Amino acid sequence: MMLNENFLWGGATAANQIEGGYQEGNKGDCISDHLTGGSLEINRSFTKNIDPKKNYPSHEAVDFYHHYKEDIALFAKMGFKVFRMSIAWSRIYPTGEEAEPNEEGLKFYDNIFDECLKYGIEPLVTLHHFDMPYLLVEKYQGFLNRKVIDLYLKYVTTVFKRYKNKVKYWITFNEINFACIPMGNLEVLGIYHEKTEDYTNPYDDLQMRYQALHHVFLASARAVQIGHSINKNFKIGCMIAHVTLYPYSCHPQDMLLVQNTDHLFNDFCGDVQVKGYYPYYIKDYFKKNGINIIKEKDDDDILQDGCVDFYSFSYYMSNCISCQEGLEKSMGNLLGGVTNPYLKSSEWGWQIDPEGLRYTLNKLYDRYQIPLMIVENGLGAVDEMDEDKKIHDNYRVDYLKKHIIEMKKAVEDGIDLKGYMMWAPIDIISSSTGEMKKRYGLIYIDKDDNGNGDYSRYPKDSFYWYKKVIETNGEIL
Repeated sequence: MMLNENFLWGGATAANQIEGGYQEGNKGDCISDHLTGGSLEINRSFTKNIDPKKNYPSHEAVDFYHHYKEDIALFAKMGFKVFRMSIAWSRIYPTGEEAEPNEEGLKFYDNIFDECLKYGIEPLVTLHHFDMPYLLVEKYQGFLNRKVIDLYLKYVTTVFKRYKNKVKYWITFNEINFACIPMGNLEVLGIYHEKTEDYTNPYDDLQMRYQALHHVFLASARAVQIGHSINKNFKIGCMIAHVTLYPYSCHPQDMLLVQNTDHLFNDFCGDVQVKGYYPYYIKDYFKKNGINIIKEKDDDDILQDGCVDFYSFSYYMSNCISCQEGLEKSMGNLLGGVTNPYLKSSEWGWQIDPEGLRYTLNKLYDRYQIPLMIVENGLGAVDEMDEDKKIHDNYRVDYLKKHIIEMKKAVEDGIDLKGYMMWAPIDIISSSTGEMKKRYGLIYIDKDDNGNGDYSRYPKDSFYWYKKVIETNGEIL
């Protein structure tokens, strides 16, 4: 089956991982600006004050702030139909509390959207991608305080109105289900508990975390309502980090463990945002864990009236989980697990599973029956540039090719898939480690983890391969 001729091929990024321009254009501090660099061996840390002796990768990132015209031209050369990016909230409202938006920040994104539209590229904009203004963390503990819902909606309304004729596709919160594990306290919710000593292993209060998540659900639902009132043609979606889970064995307890974990991590947030209500299994989880969500009288109606138009998700890998002790552990994005003996792993220990993408697409479409988008899928690896400034990343081509093959099979199965955005079209700083060494891009950035390099851009072999994929609408892989 051919993909629809309007299929949205493209790539995805996040402002805090590409922009830089940390203090330019009156931008305020966001959460990511307080995260130091790390590696596979050394965890990133979060500092309440910016320490001039430490490295904060988001401050420069890959300098998209000054290179956006060059970068978007390269995306156009690949034939992109869509570019998923995020707006940095703190560029629009530097502290989150200003009465009026920052015109320099608004103009910056005007310029980006104009550049995209010049080449016929649809922007797909994430409104919150792990970069809440820092003051809202310090003053309110983020979304734990309902006041932050209103501050978010002021920001959202501002950008909806400003870009109503330039942007059609929006995502309210990136990987919202990250809030279903302790590490999501800060990035999604804006909570940094006073008892937390290690950012990578935060103090976790379940009542606080799920109360704040309730407020995020409300913020998302109201954003959908507001967006549709500003432009009825807006398409506004959710975004879930889908970590596909398999039982390690056919032991019934392994199967039950998968079902329960799948519900709590992969399904819960999508169920609320697509269906508009809290599912039965999360009510049981709340009851067993003494969690009491405090609601106001209209909250349930807001959730019901603010359901999303499409479901988007990231897919990098799958995980095995088991009730058995002593099994070899695997590493991975957000959730750990045990090693799947049938799969190979990346250099960062992520288990590569293209067929899992087909399984996931079918599972999601069966569950929700609304349009789907793959908005992140890619391979982090160490790339080497040869003397001729060439980068031969056949391993990345192999990863992407196998996933696109399985994606096409899922479309043949009958699912409604609107687009595929690989992560990421250019090298960016890694979210998990803060490294440049862990490269995802189809375009190489001349910068290393020590800050060396002149930020020149060089297309990799994968760049030319993806160009052909898009030209042929996925027929030539």
